[in-house]
Amino acid sequence: MAHNMDRNSTGRGVRQFKTSLLQRLERDVEITIGKRKEQKDGREVKRVYHAYKDYINRYGGGFDKKNREKLLNAQGIASVLYEVLKTVINPVGPQAIVDRDSIHERSEFLVPYNILPLDDGCIKQAIMEIHEIKAAIEVVRNVRGLPSAQYFQEHGHFLDLFKFLQYSFGFQKGNVANQREHLILLIANTYTRLSQKQSLNSKIKDAALDELMRKFFKNYTNWCKFLGRRSNIRLPYVNQEAQQRKILYIGLYLLIWGEASNLRFMPECLCYIFHHMAYELHGMLTDDVSAATGEKVMPAYGGEPESFLNNIVTPIYRVIYEEAEKNKNGTADYSTWRNYDDLNEYFWSPDCFEIGWPMRLEHDFFCTQSTNCNARGSWFSSFAREKKMNEEGNEDEEQGAIMEEKHQPKWLGKTNFVEIRSFWQIFRSFERMWSFFILSLQAMIIMACHDVGSPLQVFDAEIFEDIMSIFITSSILKLIHAILDIAFTWKARKTMEFSQKRKQLIRLAVALIWTIILPVYYAHSRRKYTCYPTQYGSWLGEWCFSSYMVAVAIYLVTNAVDLVLFFVPAISKYIETSDWRLCKALSWWAQPRLFIGRGMQETQVSLFKYTSFWILVLSTKCLFSYSFEIKPLIEPTRLIMKIGVENYDWHELFPKVKSNAGAIVAVWTPIIVVYFMDTQIWYSVYCMIFGGLYGILHHLGEIRTLGMLRSRFQTLPKAFKVRLIPPLLKKDQNRIRKSFFYKRSHEVSESGQTDLAKFVLVWNQIVRNFRLEDLISNREMNLMTIPMSSEVLSGIIRWPIFLLANKVSMALSIATNFVGKDKVLFRKIKKDKYMYSAVKECYESLQYILEVLVVGDLEKRVISTIVNEIEESIRTSSFLEEFKMRELPALQAKCIELVEILVEGNEDHHVKVVKVLQDIFELVTHDIMTNGSRILNLIDSFQGTEGDFTIFSKRIDSIKPQLFESAARKDAAARKDAIHFPLPDNAPLNDQIQRFLLLLSIKDKAMDIPANLEARRRISFFATSLFMDNMPSAPKVHNMLSFSVITPHYMEDINYSMKELHSSREQVSIIFYMQKIYPDEWKNFLERMECENLDALKDENEEKLRNWASFRGQTLSRTVRGMMYYREALKLQAFLDLAEVEDILEGYDSFERNNPKSAKLDALADMKFTHVVSFQMFGAQKSSGDPHAKDILNLMIRYPSLRVAYVEEKEEILTSKPQKEEKEEILTNKPRKVYSSILVKAVNGFDQEIYRIKLPGPPNIGEGKPENQNHAIIFTRGEALQTIDMNQDNYLEEALKMRNLLQEFLSNHGRRPPTILGLREHIFTGSVSSLAWFMSYQETSFVTIGQRILANPLRVRFHYGHPDVFDRIFHITRGGISKASKTINLSEDVFAGFNSTLRQGCITYHEYLQVGKGRDVGLSQISKFEAKVANGNSEQTLSRDIYRLGRQFDFFRMLSCYFTTIGFYISSLISVIGIYVFLYGQLYLVLSGLQKALILEARMQNIESLETALASQSFIQLGLLTGLPMVMEIGLEKGFLTALKDFVLMQLQLASVFFTFSLGTKTHYYGRTVFHGGAKYRPTGRKVVVSHASFAENYRLYSRSHFVKGFELLLLLIVYDLYRRSYESSMAYVLITYSVWFMSITWLFAPFLFNPSGFNWDKIVDDWKDWNKWIKEQGGIGIQQDKSWQSWWNDEQAHLRQSGFGARLCEIILSLRFFMYQYGLVYHLDISQQSKNFLVYVLSWVVIVAVFLTVKAVNLGRQLFSAKYQLMFRLFKAFLFLGVIAVITTLSVICELSLRDLIVCCLAFLPTGWGLILIAQAVRPKIEYTGLWHFTQVLAQAYDYGMGIVIFAPIAILAWLPIISAFQTRFLFNEAFNRHLQIQPILAGKKKQ
Repeated sequence: MAHNMDRNSTGRGVRQFKTSLLQRLERDVEITIGKRKEQKDGREVKRVYHAYKDYINRYGGGFDKKNREKLLNAQGIASVLYEVLKTVINPVGPQAIVDRDSIHERSEFLVPYNILPLDDGCIKQAIMEIHEIKAAIEVVRNVRGLPSAQYFQEHGHFLDLFKFLQYSFGFQKGNVANQREHLILLIANTYTRLSQKQSLNSKIKDAALDELMRKFFKNYTNWCKFLGRRSNIRLPYVNQEAQQRKILYIGLYLLIWGEASNLRFMPECLCYIFHHMAYELHGMLTDDVSAATGEKVMPAYGGEPESFLNNIVTPIYRVIYEEAEKNKNGTADYSTWRNYDDLNEYFWSPDCFEIGWPMRLEHDFFCTQSTNCNARGSWFSSFAREKKMNEEGNEDEEQGAIMEEKHQPKWLGKTNFVEIRSFWQIFRSFERMWSFFILSLQAMIIMACHDVGSPLQVFDAEIFEDIMSIFITSSILKLIHAILDIAFTWKARKTMEFSQKRKQLIRLAVALIWTIILPVYYAHSRRKYTCYPTQYGSWLGEWCFSSYMVAVAIYLVTNAVDLVLFFVPAISKYIETSDWRLCKALSWWAQPRLFIGRGMQETQVSLFKYTSFWILVLSTKCLFSYSFEIKPLIEPTRLIMKIGVENYDWHELFPKVKSNAGAIVAVWTPIIVVYFMDTQIWYSVYCMIFGGLYGILHHLGEIRTLGMLRSRFQTLPKAFKVRLIPPLLKKDQNRIRKSFFYKRSHEVSESGQTDLAKFVLVWNQIVRNFRLEDLISNREMNLMTIPMSSEVLSGIIRWPIFLLANKVSMALSIATNFVGKDKVLFRKIKKDKYMYSAVKECYESLQYILEVLVVGDLEKRVISTIVNEIEESIRTSSFLEEFKMRELPALQAKCIELVEILVEGNEDHHVKVVKVLQDIFELVTHDIMTNGSRILNLIDSFQGTEGDFTIFSKRIDSIKPQLFESAARKDAAARKDAIHFPLPDNAPLNDQIQRFLLLLSIKDKAMDIPANLEARRRISFFATSLFMDNMPSAPKVHNMLSFSVITPHYMEDINYSMKELHSSREQVSIIFYMQKIYPDEWKNFLERMECENLDALKDENEEKLRNWASFRGQTLSRTVRGMMYYREALKLQAFLDLAEVEDILEGYDSFERNNPKSAKLDALADMKFTHVVSFQMFGAQKSSGDPHAKDILNLMIRYPSLRVAYVEEKEEILTSKPQKEEKEEILTNKPRKVYSSILVKAVNGFDQEIYRIKLPGPPNIGEGKPENQNHAIIFTRGEALQTIDMNQDNYLEEALKMRNLLQEFLSNHGRRPPTILGLREHIFTGSVSSLAWFMSYQETSFVTIGQRILANPLRVRFHYGHPDVFDRIFHITRGGISKASKTINLSEDVFAGFNSTLRQGCITYHEYLQVGKGRDVGLSQISKFEAKVANGNSEQTLSRDIYRLGRQFDFFRMLSCYFTTIGFYISSLISVIGIYVFLYGQLYLVLSGLQKALILEARMQNIESLETALASQSFIQLGLLTGLPMVMEIGLEKGFLTALKDFVLMQLQLASVFFTFSLGTKTHYYGRTVFHGGAKYRPTGRKVVVSHASFAENYRLYSRSHFVKGFELLLLLIVYDLYRRSYESSMAYVLITYSVWFMSITWLFAPFLFNPSGFNWDKIVDDWKDWNKWIKEQGGIGIQQDKSWQSWWNDEQAHLRQSGFGARLCEIILSLRFFMYQYGLVYHLDISQQSKNFLVYVLSWVVIVAVFLTVKAVNLGRQLFSAKYQLMFRLFKAFLFLGVIAVITTLSVICELSLRDLIVCCLAFLPTGWGLILIAQAVRPKIEYTGLWHFTQVLAQAYDYGMGIVIFAPIAILAWLPIISAFQTRFLFNEAFNRHLQIQPILAGKKKQ
């Protein structure tokens, strides 16, 4: 191979390899030559090869695990020998050819395989013996009736249908092998589900294939119907042929999909390809003749190797690639390039068939430039030219060139939708909601103006007529919407159907007509109406109408039709999805004619649920708004309008405006802003209420504590049986489901014979797994294990000791002090079932141990007699009379002493055993038994019958010393018969003795077992989930749905290396951190390793140490371990399904090790489960020797069923036929990069390639993660697919419930079965810092109570990342499990949910199964994550998916969609805007003098409404919006007292500060991205060490998002407070100022409060030095933003560079607000002498210019003089300084300039300077190359430096006080202190072990 790669040995590596190989061969030749049996090398290799082959054939048929490794090694060696033979045997002579051919024919068994070894001669695998697998293979290999292989240049015959498809259409070999196995497994798994018997009949086989056909081609048939085309899936009437044809069609689709690469994101494009290829397939199978050519139908592109890839996939891929290149990394406007959706949606139009088949590459679809496509010499022109030249010759080439000249391809542009950056997009998408809110507001204002106090007053004629004026507003809004529709779709006009264009114009015309008609009629008929009296006593009074009302009635006709259809969703669905012309006509006006978004209606019940929910929310919102926001403002507004204000405190620009319009706007605007925001608050309140009720009804949190677990543990076996053991019959299943939850108190003995044993076995496996994870110690494992014995089969269970802790001691205490009758005592003990069980077990265990220990005949009789006495006394109820209870504690002590000696098992302690036994005998007979002498009499009677034991005729005192002794015996044999000590080495006996000792000795400490909090949580949740009545029953593993897990991975940690573990980050190593954070688990790990400390761990335990640390970080190894628990669980459950009673008693581990049947467990697990890690970089890392590649290999070795998919990139030299011209020859021989998707597994310690599928180009065109998933999804298997991120975890006990979950796919949830199953997540990173705790609770509330409500009743849950389970076939035929278009699909996961819903999918949520998830734990990480999510939501706002959901959902479901997606961010943004609007409004009132004038003249009191409105704002600011559902969820799961305590504790730990700060992050990034773009993926990092962020780092991250806004709020508050005179003593002022002061201070200082060691003086000093260095460092090309302020400042403006004119204009308009300070404050200066002349304002600008010139002069002087003329420069500065002082002094003397004026001037001019900077940034392209830009940069640097100092100063002052640092550490790490963790050493960075 090396020689073939480099025949001339030019490569240095190849030369070295050849040389070393030759030396090795020369050294070994003497040894090997003697062992040879053949003289020729080729024959010798062949002989050895056949020897290995015979060995494999001989032993490969069994499933013995012992020989498995040898067989695999033999197979590996044979495969290498085969490669050697292929090279060695050259076709020189006939014999060599025969040898070569025979080897080739018989080498198939050496082909690497994934799950199914389908090639003959391979090692026999258990999975191939499964009946359904055999049947599926038989179906796929049915090649009868296929065309002859000779037509396809194939020697021999087709082995199976996939080979036929391969040679027909030119699919790749790797793709064919992959999809062959894929389909076989799908068919086999469908068989297992449909057939409960071992034998399969043809009916079941047909049903299985019909089901697969329906799943695979539902989308295709809908597409054909939509486009009015006949489906090309045509089945013959003969059943056998039809079965074969179905396989061919499914196989064809899978092969197309498997090789489609990035085209998989375009499902209708795949439908188009399949449509034509299915036609060709049908033509070949039926020998059809083409109507066009008159020849037999054959594939258009032939069956050459890679023909499908090169001729079909690559041309379309190039379109995708070139369009994506135009994206320019997210900076280009969306209208300039087509994304995946645009390209796919072109195939929703009949125009797509113009592309033709074979595809015409000159079609407009393939044009990617807006200019002339041919002129640019596009790839397609060259591709088409080359193809024509190769196939048809030069003449055809000339004709093709002529055709190209005739047809000038044009760029098609966007399809159906254009993503435009504008907030109007929000109105356009949710126009009905905004119209409702606007019209409701108008109606409420009208009602308030009429002082309506009762709903009946609305029907008063005048009021009713005025209220109906809202329809004029409605018509205007519809006109705006019609204009927006045309404007926003203008750039998609080229691909838009004519009917859509016509509809838009008609809509515009109709809206315009109504906008004219309604106002005219209203004005004409106002107060002119005709009234008719109604029935006497009617509440209506009289009925009046006017011409305007008639017009409104006509206007509302379409709405009335919509209303009727809304209440009958079935009819509405039929109209939308039907192809009947009448239905099309009805739906034409209502909605666009799109392939998706039709038929999404829910059932009548679901409709009633979410409608009721929203009626409650909206009613409450409107009632609150009317009563507390709108109505209280009406009277003050009237007063304001009446008062005439003439004297203003400034120069009034609009003095002639009447009614004090400015004051009215200032008062009303904040209220209106709050009105549009507070629906989100009411939604949260009702979400909390409904979510809480739902949780209670579904038994969530029934078992929250260890105490509750102990009290309910006895019912767990029954719950386990109902939920996790497959029912035998369906009727039994229904009976159990009904009976169990209505009557929970069942006896365990009611279970089946083996059900209890199964529970015990599974429980013990869970406990053992806890121990392997180091969550519990060895002692805790013993306390939690349930003994397995044959007693379990009879319904008797020995409870784990942690349940029985202290029960024996309590029982002894009760008995010792008891006075009364036997029945009362027994009843008292039996009342506590665990106590009774413990007492009974102790009694039986002691009896059993004595039976084994005591072997002497006499001793046995003594013990038997005592036992009989006890049992007789219990039977006759004379126990308390015959036995004294006072001595029981002494007996307990003696028993403990005896058992401890037995456990020790030292032979030297024989005498001790005898002594203890004698003491016990004496204690029982003398002190406990009231009539112990009876024992002597009984013994005497025994002696009389025996006749030999005369020694016992003496008194009992003389018997005692010799009882149990062997010294008095006469012979040695007799001496050995007294007691058997040491006891026999018997594992069950040892376990029972150990358990007996624990029962006797264990005290209260075991009540807290397990001590680990994570173990407690997991056990509690597992137990709770078994009682949830919405969990389906489990099928057998053989009959369950199969599934896969896919995990995308990029460059994250896989396993911590030893270097990483011990390296220091911020002076603390990872292993040190882990030891301190997980001290109990570290202790358990050392115990498991049998070491005392870290230093004692030996080298061989290094790998285990790495794993221990990695399993506690956010690493891939943790995720893979968790997902592999699915396989462990399936094997365990398969064992329970298959095992006999004896096997269960023997144990799972023993069965797996020793039983040959265990191979079937692996086979079933392989058949049902696959885990694929998509690691694109694996190939590159492997070739570069990166340690990550070794870690991946180790993972595959540790988990043999793990598969890794990666992308290989390598260069190939293109070799093609030389052309006539030399230039073309050079072109064709250029190297090019070739990309391949590769799947590997571990074999013999190395990675083995299984499949290789060549790609048309680099797969990463769009967003990274979805592209990563997409390339690997072809290697997944099964009917379901779980998407797992690499920061997730799983647990064995949760994996046991997976088959229950998958059953959800088989039942309808509403109108349809689910397509995505949502799962609950547990955030495992919330255990250390307060921030992690806050995030954990916030996430928990969203992933539980939030999603619970979204799924039911709102029916709008989407896909929020992981760990959702997808209906795999549904999604691979509809675009995949995510969307990947660059930038717009930044939040790729949620778009899978949007897509699923729009395509009539159903998404549910299930809380009985949970998966672990890691979250970011530092403030900077959290902020980056929040920014990423906000960016993603802003892109969603612009997306076609949100637009279509908003338009296609009914009104109430649309509300649900809005408020649960982008609505939360919009409401947050509105709430912050509301604060600015209020403060600027108050600033206007104060500075203009309006407020003073109004108060003086009218004593206006407008407190109540403002107080109410701003109280609503403070809710959001203080984080209560997030807090309410959080409290409810914690209450459900942990108890409401705990919830209240946690909530109070969170507030004390400044949770409000954190949530308010997060609000700023969300609003900043959401608003900025909608305006300017700039959305991007922000890697947060997943650090484990708590690290300190420098001041400069915090400033860079939060300056523009928080600090600038905080300073602005602070300035507003200061100015407002200086000049206000109104609310000095009012409650509203206190509330307003408190909330806004809180927000501004939070935004300024929160990053430093939550920064570890933020107030440490040493850190502060370092931060100051770093800050000064950063701010003064010059930027430039290549200098990163963390090195220089200038580079950072330029990067911060990146979003403005890509902004359009509109966004820049908005930015300039918003910046004008900063000039308001100057305009208002200069008129309040003493120097202005109360002048209101406009000249005062002009003079203030003169001062600003003078200041700027002074600064410029200093800067200029520094440049000219500072280097050479230092003295002159200093004199110049002194002159300027004296000049400024002189001017100020002169002004103070002459013009009365005061110190207050100087302060006010600063407050006035500082905002002006900032406003000028913002305007300069917005117009940067115009001034960048002028002197103004440099001055702007200097000014901006000065502002940043000043802001930094103002923020830094208080922090530095507080750092002087040591108590502040201690206080910060306490509130930041309170959770760690509560768990007694050593956080101080971590913060201090001390490496103490």
